[in-house]
Amino acid sequence: MSEVELFKSIMVSASGLRAQSERMRVIAENLANSDSLPQSPNESPYRRKTVDFKSVLDRSAGVDIVKIRKVGLDKSDFKSRYDPGHPGADKNGYVLEPNVNSLIEAMDMREAQRSYEANISALETARAMLMRTISIINR
Repeated sequence: MSEVELFKSIMVSASGLRAQSERMRVIAENLANSDSLPQSPNESPYRRKTVDFKSVLDRSAGVDIVKIRKVGLDKSDFKSRYDPGHPGADKNGYVLEPNVNSLIEAMDMREAQRSYEANISALETARAMLMRTISIINR
């Protein structure tokens, strides 16, 4: 593997780190707002966010890297609970709750963490190979 190929590997892994880092930020935001209720009957609660990835050709390096396509909104229905004393309750006493499921967020976070760790491992391996190549060349 040439030095150029090693640099390309590093670029690909670094783009994966950036993408998974953004994904973890969105998941953390979802978890932080999982109990955010509307303050009036006319408001909606927090809506779960999702992250979509895309593969982009980096023409200067000639490699496909991962980028965030968009941070979207989960269109699934809100949950509701009976709480007639809450300021966000409707005329029947029900309050809409965010469509965030903590179990799903925890699983998504674990998957993002594993992907992040895999990219770190690939980055460390490419770096070690590059350093070894440089040390051989400098002898």
